[in-house]
Amino acid sequence: MREVAFIKQNKEKWLEFELAIFGKAKKNPDELANLYIQMMNDLSYAQTYYPKSKTVIYLNHLASQIYQKIYKTKRAEKNRFFEFFKTEIPLLVYDYRRYLLYAFVLFFATVAIGVISARYDHDFVRLILGDGYVNMTLDNIKKGNPMAVYGSGSNWGSFVGITMNNLYVGARCYIWGLFGGIGTFYISSQNGIMLGAFQYFFFEQNVFWKSVRGIWIHGAMEIFAIVIETAAGFILGASILFPKTFSRANSFKIGFKNSFKIFLSTFPFTISAGFLEGFITRYSIDMPNWLSSFIILFTLGIISFYYLVYPFIVHKKTQQLSAKLN
Repeated sequence: MREVAFIKQNKEKWLEFELAIFGKAKKNPDELANLYIQMMNDLSYAQTYYPKSKTVIYLNHLASQIYQKIYKTKRAEKNRFFEFFKTEIPLLVYDYRRYLLYAFVLFFATVAIGVISARYDHDFVRLILGDGYVNMTLDNIKKGNPMAVYGSGSNWGSFVGITMNNLYVGARCYIWGLFGGIGTFYISSQNGIMLGAFQYFFFEQNVFWKSVRGIWIHGAMEIFAIVIETAAGFILGASILFPKTFSRANSFKIGFKNSFKIFLSTFPFTISAGFLEGFITRYSIDMPNWLSSFIILFTLGIISFYYLVYPFIVHKKTQQLSAKLN
């Protein structure tokens, strides 16, 4: 069957799916499950005969939305919070995985720009970090503790202040996506360039490893979360610029709802990073290498698994469930 004929034959059914997804047509969980089976059949057909078509992207998006709707309205589901992180977010991250790729490419590119700029322009670090911070850090390096800045203030005071600041930075990365993603690109680029210059500064002062042992105890989760928030901002911007088969209003509604959920999912990691920075990082200079390395790798492993590996596992389980239902 030609693709045009396939679309024409199923167009009314797909419109019914959209109405069910957006709540304009009330469906109970059993009816939604039936819709999901039909959608997966259409998706499988489209993937077989029109693998590079936009129809596949459209149907895959509808199928994932119906699946989430089933879990959202399922009577047996008691713990909504648990299901949100266990199933809903991983499926969303899988659906929007290319935006995570864009965010990571931007992150590594801007960090590299920061490193190169700091290496070839000796005034660049002071321009980015400020004379006060640079002079204070140089003084701390001379005293043998380049991470002394993290020891100032009380544990709880540092934890609360740092966490609020990190949530604010993440919110800016996300909300500025309303400007077609350009605002998110600008904020994320600033953060990446600053990080690159910051790390090169410690490398130039021959205390790079000491800085890594301190900064990345909390930085693994903190920086990774900002990258995810950048991806959420890109999703929000793309929903405005590229509505695809939806009206621009519906596209924005879907993009905002899904990107906001992904943005919210970073909160536990951002708060955890704030806790580590307020209570653990200040003692990094006295820690044995194995302990600081373990904390860094463990925290990086947790957030990397959740956003980069677990979504594929959940998606695969979803596909297997669909095959069984068929």
